[in-house]
Amino acid sequence: MRRSIFHVTKETLEFLALPITNRQSHGVEAFEIGSYLQNKVNAPIGIFMRTFLVFIAVLFLFNGCNSAKQVDLLLVNGTIYTVDSLFSIAETMAVADGKIVAVGDQSLLKNFEADSIIDLQGKSIYPGFIDAHCHFYGYCMTLSQIDLRGTKSYDDMLNRLRKWDAENNPEWITGRGWDQNNWPEPLFPHKRELDKLFPEKPVFLRRIDGHAAIANSKALEIAGITANTKIRGGEVLLENGEPTGILIDKAMEQLMERVPKLSKADMEMLLHKGAQSCYDVGLTTVADAGLTYDEVMLMDSLQKNGQLAMQVYAMLLPTERNFSAFVHKGVYRTPKMHIKSIKLFADGALGSRGACLLEPYTDDTDNTGLILEDLPVFDSIMELAYKYNYQVNTHAIGDSANRLILQKYGSVLKGKNDRRWRIEHAQVIHPDDFQLFAKYDIVPAVNTTHATSDMYWAESRLGAERIKGAYAYMELLDQNGWLCNGSDFPVEHINPIYGFFAAVARKDFDGFPDKGFQMDNSLTRSQALKSMTIWAAKSIFEEERKGSLEPGKQADFVVLDSDIMDIDIMKVPDVQVLESYISGEKVY
Repeated sequence: MRRSIFHVTKETLEFLALPITNRQSHGVEAFEIGSYLQNKVNAPIGIFMRTFLVFIAVLFLFNGCNSAKQVDLLLVNGTIYTVDSLFSIAETMAVADGKIVAVGDQSLLKNFEADSIIDLQGKSIYPGFIDAHCHFYGYCMTLSQIDLRGTKSYDDMLNRLRKWDAENNPEWITGRGWDQNNWPEPLFPHKRELDKLFPEKPVFLRRIDGHAAIANSKALEIAGITANTKIRGGEVLLENGEPTGILIDKAMEQLMERVPKLSKADMEMLLHKGAQSCYDVGLTTVADAGLTYDEVMLMDSLQKNGQLAMQVYAMLLPTERNFSAFVHKGVYRTPKMHIKSIKLFADGALGSRGACLLEPYTDDTDNTGLILEDLPVFDSIMELAYKYNYQVNTHAIGDSANRLILQKYGSVLKGKNDRRWRIEHAQVIHPDDFQLFAKYDIVPAVNTTHATSDMYWAESRLGAERIKGAYAYMELLDQNGWLCNGSDFPVEHINPIYGFFAAVARKDFDGFPDKGFQMDNSLTRSQALKSMTIWAAKSIFEEERKGSLEPGKQADFVVLDSDIMDIDIMKVPDVQVLESYISGEKVY
């Protein structure tokens, strides 16, 4: 059974500080103190004895220290990874008004007093984890749909759909998470099986990466998609001149517009549910990669009303409404919402062969993938962002897409700068192009779990030589000395500890491959931790507020049941979050 953190009340500590005669006025003899405390804190006597010395130190808060400063929270007897410039490790932290007041050793206790004191019993504290690239709003909305992650075959997926429909009887069957690469025959599914099961009910199921989907004939009919449908930046796959039901990238948009919208009450409920799941795994800030005006405003209103504690860095989709409402008016910032970036998409995904490559796919020699926009569109949006001091964050997977965006960034940025324009994923880089990240101070915004999810089949897409430039996190880190790491959830699991593990071990949870996947590009534990704390904060212009546990910064922190910086790396995925705090308030 996991032992909980020991919370000590001020009443108990004040009792300890009383002279013996006063303790007796409480009806307790001196030799009964141990029993009294055991009852008061409701803790096993073994835990009490282990922490008794900490209590004695805390007595200075109440005996003879009239100059002690009152704070809201004291955390003592811990291993506190501050992630400051020296990567200091402390024992004690004081919090007041949602901010960190002091961090240091046990001697701090004589300077502060608090109503709430937590004895960590040696447990580890880290800065609140920041997901530098995810789809928080989208993840929350998918909680109303069928989850198709982990399906072992098309038949397995069909069985799940049949059960889901029987239990929920929705107007549309929508879902996400299937991945044909994990099936015995790694081929795209065909709509004929969906048509047999659901001849009159529309079905729309997105692939795990969100860059492809399968729809049945009813859904295609409603959306007006036929064999003659041509879409810039997308593709309707055909077989014998008829749609197979597979839609690639922008070919999905026409159908997505026809899926019934959720009510405002449902969306609010799903945001609460999704946020709680994030707090449970230690996430205190998310960078949401691609939001509409309405999505931003819904989250902003919930934050302002005190109904949503999650802090959001919003990457705006490039719409005229977003430009007029936000970009043209400058940076938008509240205590929990920060808007300073535009999200672009250069290409598709490797798993669905939409990533744009310089040379054809090794396993599809007539295909080099897709560029999703006309090139002048990139130019105009980048110039707009530069004018209004907005960051540009562009999805680029293939080596051709990365080269294109690196060069276009360079044409706007000119040289060294602190604009922090990012390449999202930076997944496959040509050897000649790594140096462009350093030349223009471009931030690689990587997703370390993509490496361990894709490693089973990525070489079949790229070939033995080209894959050497893929998932090259250490080589990317070396360009500027830092990078940020996000999960890309719901493409991957929301747990940031899994990203830490993938960055360091480059293995799956079963220990495959034995020697790790391209280990020359693994990160150290300290680098991995920085990539989801202080470097992640820097990537969203918030390093002065969060990302490390230093005086003056927000008290965003998490407590884990084991030390991910020290335990056997293969045990890291099993580590649990005990508590999560945002601005000093416990959210989990």
